[in-house]
Amino acid sequence: MSIHAVITDAGDALLWGLKDGRTVSGDTFRKLMFAWHEPSCYGTTLELQQAGEFDVTVLPSEMVLPFFAEPNLMGVLRWESGDEGTKGLFEAAPLLYREAQAGRYMPSYSAYRNGKLQWTWEADSDDLQQLNWEALTSLDISGDNLSGLRSAFTAAVSMKHYANEAAVSDLRREYPALFERPRQADSAMALTEEEWLVSLGWKPDLAPFRPALQLLEPDEEQDEWRLRLVLQDKSDGSTLVPIRLTTDGHASGVWMPDWSPFIRERSPGWATRLLTTLPDASSRGELFAAPLNDEAAWHFLTTDSRQLLLDGWEVMLPGWWEAASKRKPRLRAQVTPDVGGKGQSLFGLNALVDFDWRIAIGHADLSEAEFAELLSRKERLIRFRGEWVVLDPALLEKIRRLMASVNQEEGLTLQDIFQLHLLSESEPEITGKNGRTSREGADDQKDEEDQPRLEVELNAHLLALLRQLGQPSELTPLPVPDGLRAELRGYQREGFTWLSHLRTFGLGACLADDMGLGKTVQFITYLLQHRAEDDFPALLICPTSVLGNWQKELARFAPELRVKLHYGRGRLTQQEIAEAVEDTDVVITSYTTALLDQEVLQEIVWSSLCLDEAQNIKNAQNKQSVAIRSLQAKHRIAMTGTPIENRLSELWSIYDFLNPGYLGNQRGFQHRFANPIEKHQDAERTAQLQKLVKPFMLRRKKNDPAIQLDLPDKQEMKVYIHLTPEQGALYEQSVKQLLERMNTLEGIERKGAILAALTQLKQLCDHPVLLTKEAVPSETVLQFEEHRETFVNRSAKLERLLAMVDELRDEGDSCLIFTQYVGMGQMLADVLRVHRGEPVLYLNGSTPKNERDKMIDTFQARDVSGPGIFVLSLKAGGVGLNLTAANHVFHFDRWWNPAVENQATDRAYRMGQKRNVQVHKFISLGTLEEKIDEMLESKMSLSENVISTSEGWITELSNDELRDLFALRQSW
Repeated sequence: MSIHAVITDAGDALLWGLKDGRTVSGDTFRKLMFAWHEPSCYGTTLELQQAGEFDVTVLPSEMVLPFFAEPNLMGVLRWESGDEGTKGLFEAAPLLYREAQAGRYMPSYSAYRNGKLQWTWEADSDDLQQLNWEALTSLDISGDNLSGLRSAFTAAVSMKHYANEAAVSDLRREYPALFERPRQADSAMALTEEEWLVSLGWKPDLAPFRPALQLLEPDEEQDEWRLRLVLQDKSDGSTLVPIRLTTDGHASGVWMPDWSPFIRERSPGWATRLLTTLPDASSRGELFAAPLNDEAAWHFLTTDSRQLLLDGWEVMLPGWWEAASKRKPRLRAQVTPDVGGKGQSLFGLNALVDFDWRIAIGHADLSEAEFAELLSRKERLIRFRGEWVVLDPALLEKIRRLMASVNQEEGLTLQDIFQLHLLSESEPEITGKNGRTSREGADDQKDEEDQPRLEVELNAHLLALLRQLGQPSELTPLPVPDGLRAELRGYQREGFTWLSHLRTFGLGACLADDMGLGKTVQFITYLLQHRAEDDFPALLICPTSVLGNWQKELARFAPELRVKLHYGRGRLTQQEIAEAVEDTDVVITSYTTALLDQEVLQEIVWSSLCLDEAQNIKNAQNKQSVAIRSLQAKHRIAMTGTPIENRLSELWSIYDFLNPGYLGNQRGFQHRFANPIEKHQDAERTAQLQKLVKPFMLRRKKNDPAIQLDLPDKQEMKVYIHLTPEQGALYEQSVKQLLERMNTLEGIERKGAILAALTQLKQLCDHPVLLTKEAVPSETVLQFEEHRETFVNRSAKLERLLAMVDELRDEGDSCLIFTQYVGMGQMLADVLRVHRGEPVLYLNGSTPKNERDKMIDTFQARDVSGPGIFVLSLKAGGVGLNLTAANHVFHFDRWWNPAVENQATDRAYRMGQKRNVQVHKFISLGTLEEKIDEMLESKMSLSENVISTSEGWITELSNDELRDLFALRQSW
């Protein structure tokens, strides 16, 4: 059988056979030829086609060279090549396949110019010199440069490469230009094949020089920009040989003799490529004969040079260009020297600040007049004060518009000045009235890199102010007002001074000291200091549960202050309040009342407005927060131990109360800070937010070294709490029933009734269900927030306890909670366990010893994942235990024997305790708890020994004395 073959442009081989001059059927031919050819599944996967009178078998391009290099035909088959071309294929295939496997190949330049990646053999290979190329040409249907055979060669090379992913990656990494689609009219088309392979890095460049294009700037010898073509000596980079080049590629000049062959070969390509990239470069038949004007020089620096670099040219630009091109013009507001100095009035972040414009371009610092003169010249490159300055007209126009948008006669606000200074690294844009900083969302951040940058230069006064706000210790301590009945610790005096300093400038302040560090006494000192400065008093808004506590503390530390409670049924109407506050220093109200009486309270511009437990306005959208932010005040203060409980939006809400608009609007704050920090832990945004927040927040922690040294070992404080309306009604009812019975009972029955009533009233102060005997909701029911909130809100003590436990636990502290009543202890444990979502231990008299010991060991282990809340009955847990893992002790209800309470406190305050212990004693205002506490404090009419021994002395009181002791004080 004679075998015939042709190669298509795609590299596939079309095969057929003749026997005795007749065509062998395609199926028979395929079975005979490929019976042992495993890659084609022994011929079964090969396609058959009809070509005229022939049945042809199609051998894919990737199989052509491997098959013809090692035919592996059946031994019983006698065959011969039917023509010269097929014979040449059988001769060439082993040689070409060996070249492909050995890596002796290169990319095809002609294929690349047509947008394809193909491989070809190295033409100077010794093995290929013996081939009959004329015979091989007949294999190709088109007869054009053996393109079909090259396609088969490419397929063989590709099979080698693509069978190995690492080899493909290496190829892409080492020769990325091979895989880039050539551009239309690309200057690379003018390269010779040798130059193209050199530019790829496929072949080494044997020329002793490299061509480069050099831009010469005007100087003393020539006052124009010029381009010139130079040859840089590879052995000595400082040697540059200028040459002249005509548009048809003729080069002239003086160079080393051995350079000439390379120059003659390559100069035509240089001319073609340069004219492709720089079509205006020719003048009088010569390249770069004419000088460049400023516009052309600018275009070359910013555009043409980049294109030349992409095309593989070396480009030499003036040494100053790289640094100068990166320096963007900067607009700076220079605060005038006297702002903030003596005699200058600043009041609030909306205060307007005088400034002068300064524009920095490169190292030059221009005044507004100099900038206007430069702008009028409309040049891109100028020599200014001895140095070249790059001017982008579009950017300069943006700066001009930015300057025009800020009314210099009005000035910038102090808020803008502070924001720009504190965020100097991010340099926010200025938009809107008075140049208020704005970065409100993604739509406002388009082309941020191309926007002009506005900086601010503070004068010495404002720099000192900001430094003092961030470092309160640098402030000169104010003398303590005469009316204060307390000895301020060093850090407390520092805090009071800081609050007063911010008031001087009308800047809102967030006092965020840890619980127990005395935020209350710092604010009371502040009130004493400033009480005579305004016609209207200060307004203090706090949770209902601490209204009485504030009244007590104000009376204790500053009895001279005139305090008015605006709460409950007796609160003032809109008409009455303006008159009533004239002789008042402080008005106290609750958050709920502030919402109900919003219109009443809005009528007054308060001397200061303070929010205690300011996290109550953390939800900026609810009615209570909106109402409180609408109130008017000359100075605003927020006090909280937890400025952030869950989300950064809570911090925004507090700051929007203190200094409205300072952190932008809520949507912009969420986009700029909250999302990047909460979702992506963006360190840069975190640092920016810290810079903005720090000047207006004073936060000291108990474990700060300076604070620890200044605190006593044990700190006792009384927490005064109102009864809820339900508790008050039940309390009055119980007292009324007791007093009615006292008229008929005598002896032991009378004593028993008094003691029973005493227990009822004390339990009622804890929670109404202890008196009503209702079923306490199970933990399953308490899981539902609305049910839990309803249950908690029935007891002011319980509500206050949860808030304080939240704060101390969030700081990593642990606590003991003592109560006399088993039912109350169980209730506390259940509610805290659900509310906190963490384990809570509960020990009472019925707890078995083994379980009791296990609880103590678990709590004392101080494992961060272990329990941090321990509820104990006073009798079972008040003695004999070592619980030094706790540094807070709560007495939820009072025991009349101080020694018993002290013994319970000493469970935590004892040998082994390494932290300061804080003791919180809850007292219900207006009840017998408060009255007996007063007796204990003042020892009025009764000896300490009598009162502290037991409660039996109460049974000996007369009916009138019982009425005085038990009756609810209506003033509360």
